[in-house]
Amino acid sequence: MNAVRLYTPQVLAAAVSLARFPMADELSLRGEARSASCGSTLAIGLALDDEGAVDRIGLSAQACAIGQASAAVFAQGAAGRSGAQIAASAQAIRGWLRDEGDMPDWPGLELLEPARAFPARHGAILLAWDAAVRALAKREG
Repeated sequence: MNAVRLYTPQVLAAAVSLARFPMADELSLRGEARSASCGSTLAIGLALDDEGAVDRIGLSAQACAIGQASAAVFAQGAAGRSGAQIAASAQAIRGWLRDEGDMPDWPGLELLEPARAFPARHGAILLAWDAAVRALAKREG
C-alpha cells in the first residue's frame, strides 16, 4: 500500500520529465551527490547569469523515481535563484523532512510530501540541492 502511495502517477511523470534537463558540455559548473541511505546518485551541471543566479541546468541521475522526481522539481524551480537561496532551501527541506518546519517555498515540492514518511528516501529527495550546493561552492571557493 505504501509503495502505491509513494510512487504515484504524478511522481512517475515528474521522474520522466527529468529528460528535459540533459547534461551539456557548456554547463561547466559541476557537482555530484550520493544518497547514503539508498545509493542513488546525481550529477548536475549549471550555467549562471551575470548576477550569479542559476540560468540553465543539466542533470544526470541514477536514482529511484523519488530522486528523479525531486531532481525535476529542483530543476523546474531553480532558475533565477542564487547559491545562497539554494543552500537555504536545502536546509529548509532537511528540516521539513525531519518534521522540524513547514514545507519550504519551492514550486512543486508538495509532490514529494508522501515521501516524508519514508526516511530511506530523504537522501534521494535532497540529491539535486546537495549537488547544486557543491557545484556553486566550487565557483565561490
